[in-house]
Amino acid sequence: MVDDFKIDPWGVSAIDDYDRLIREFGIEEITESLRQKMIKNRFIRRKIIFGHRDLGLIYKAMEQGQPWAVMSGIKPSGPFHLGTSTTALEIVEFQRMGGKVYYGIADIESWEDNGIPWEEAEETAVDNIADILAFGLDPSPEKAYIWRQSKEPKVKDVCFKVSRLVTQNMLNAIYGERTFGLYIASLIQVGDIVLPQVVEGPQPTIVPVGIDQDPHIRLTRDLTRRNYKKFFLPGATYHYLLAGIDGSEKMAKRNPNSYFTFNEPLDAVEKKVKGALTGGRKNLKEQKELGGDPQKCMVYKMLMYHFEENDETLKKDFEMCVKGELMCGDHKRECVEKALKFIKNHRKKKEKLIDKARNLLKID
Repeated sequence: MVDDFKIDPWGVSAIDDYDRLIREFGIEEITESLRQKMIKNRFIRRKIIFGHRDLGLIYKAMEQGQPWAVMSGIKPSGPFHLGTSTTALEIVEFQRMGGKVYYGIADIESWEDNGIPWEEAEETAVDNIADILAFGLDPSPEKAYIWRQSKEPKVKDVCFKVSRLVTQNMLNAIYGERTFGLYIASLIQVGDIVLPQVVEGPQPTIVPVGIDQDPHIRLTRDLTRRNYKKFFLPGATYHYLLAGIDGSEKMAKRNPNSYFTFNEPLDAVEKKVKGALTGGRKNLKEQKELGGDPQKCMVYKMLMYHFEENDETLKKDFEMCVKGELMCGDHKRECVEKALKFIKNHRKKKEKLIDKARNLLKID
């Protein structure tokens, strides 16, 4: 790998060449055959998920009626926003396809990366879990296992076990020069990812992530291979990272116009959607003559990832845009209406689930 092409799971990873990334990190593309087999998953169907590691093992388990798991989690450093909720929605999709969900609250990582004490992270964790429950996660014990890193001894036991084979050079090669606490957090994540097999025995496991989290997947597969001979190597799916809705590289707290949370005032959400980057031309005349570019349009992407349930509507919007028949102002108004409707419904569901989230995390 050349020095200027790195993926940073704790910072900004500007990815402008996904084909090169697939080649250099050994990621498998989603073939049309595999897409058709997993067509019920809207993120695969809409080609938001572009690559994977061992997704075929999940389909094989589904086909044979064998158990399989889907694992992910959230760092409790703030409320859900457009970026973090993408993975949560993917988790719900995989659960509906038959996977048992393992969902970890990464409070150790939030301390090491953001300096948030575990006690302070508790209320954020409750809020985050209430969000994913409102998205449709079934928390019943046979369908979900939810934990906090700081309170799950099995996760920390894995960290101790696998660390025997980890060297400083190995971590430097994957993550670069970091504080030792972040190295420890990465080994705790190995425990998170193999937890389904520690708890319930060898079974295929898929981890839906943005591509910036691939270093954790590669580390886990390597250490699983060397420490747990009978386990399946954990697999992963990778989605395209959402850029900032204002056109910036990435959604970031330091740039509040680049994202919005699901807790923000509705008028603030409306203002940010109206200010989103589009793929439109510089004036109405050119838009009608040349058409727009929906691939660059954050309005189209917000609808595709979150707020438009109907595939045919998305397809129609895309075609009308490139033909110059859909104007950016009209499209923004459509997006505002659907985003606000989604968020209002989400909040109504979430209000009723706060106590449930608190109970699941065993927080008084």
